[in-house]
Amino acid sequence: MILSKKIRLKPDKTQESLLWKSTGTARFIYNWTLGRQKENYENGGKFISDNDLRKEITQLKKTELSWLSEVSNNVAKQAVKDACNSYKSFFKNQTGFPKFKSKKKAKPSFYNDTSKLKVKEFSVLIEKVGWVKTAEQVPIDVKYTNPRISFDGKYWYIAVGIEKQNNTLELNDASLGIDLGVKDLAVTSDGKVYKNINKKKNIKKLKKKLKRLQKQVSRKYEKSREVNNRYDKSQNIVKLEKKIRLVHRRISNIRNNNLHQITNEIVKTKPSRIVMEDLNVKGMMKNKHLSKAIAEQNFYKFITYIKYKAEFNGIEFIQVPRFYPSSKTCSKCGTIKKDLKLSDRVFKCECGHIMDRDLNASINLSNYRVS
Repeated sequence: MILSKKIRLKPDKTQESLLWKSTGTARFIYNWTLGRQKENYENGGKFISDNDLRKEITQLKKTELSWLSEVSNNVAKQAVKDACNSYKSFFKNQTGFPKFKSKKKAKPSFYNDTSKLKVKEFSVLIEKVGWVKTAEQVPIDVKYTNPRISFDGKYWYIAVGIEKQNNTLELNDASLGIDLGVKDLAVTSDGKVYKNINKKKNIKKLKKKLKRLQKQVSRKYEKSREVNNRYDKSQNIVKLEKKIRLVHRRISNIRNNNLHQITNEIVKTKPSRIVMEDLNVKGMMKNKHLSKAIAEQNFYKFITYIKYKAEFNGIEFIQVPRFYPSSKTCSKCGTIKKDLKLSDRVFKCECGHIMDRDLNASINLSNYRVS
């Protein structure tokens, strides 16, 4: 199985400048490729292949885009490939139409050719950047796949895929059902409840700080508009926006770390199989009353983490059909309660069975059998 290894880079000022050039090139070429494909499609043309677009870029390097020579050729090549793959996925109805990458919002990242990636003690060689120090040792004498360099708002990182042998655990016969929710993140069929981290003091404190900073920025923008009749970005606004990005980063890291800890704990119980619902997260986000709470729970990430960790440890992972009535079914007699509301937090059945709604759902999931 190929697992990703993400390691922090420690570039000097010159190297950081070169890294920014590479990320800017990757974003520019991605947008250029999407623009060419879109224009060609609107004019009645067929899909332009990666090779043809790369040949166009080679010709443009000699004229108006000579600055592309300052970064590695593979950065532009991979950006073309990424854009074309996104475009193909749209026509296969796998994703929505790919968006143009914004300089302000898009995550700065670029590809480094696998064959050109060299590693030595606490440093890594990046094309057209040089030997960059790392915070920890990148694995040596292994096969790397899809190396990517990215910036998270504070630090630079390199992420590489490394092939690892799956673990061989002695599993028990238990079937573990996991029900995800808004009140609590997850409830398992063995009775464990994993709390919603967004209700903890540290997250609430950070969200309060974020709200305060956003108000400060808004006031400064309004003042600039009163004076200049337009929104001007002063140095104080730039500083505040940097603080806002760092708070967002901190909140995201806490949530991500919590998901890893919970999924690790679940896998360490060594069940023979894990059963979860196939949640329609996109549809759930349309509920204007719950959309924010659902987004903060990171359901999709939770499912992704538990899925690959189960596979890595030889645990069977099952997702039940989307419309399986796990919450409405009595885990004791099997009767389906069709009038169950979202506000009903306790499941009460005609047979006299009374149980917490989420625990009841997780038990039903654990008993699910593929027909």
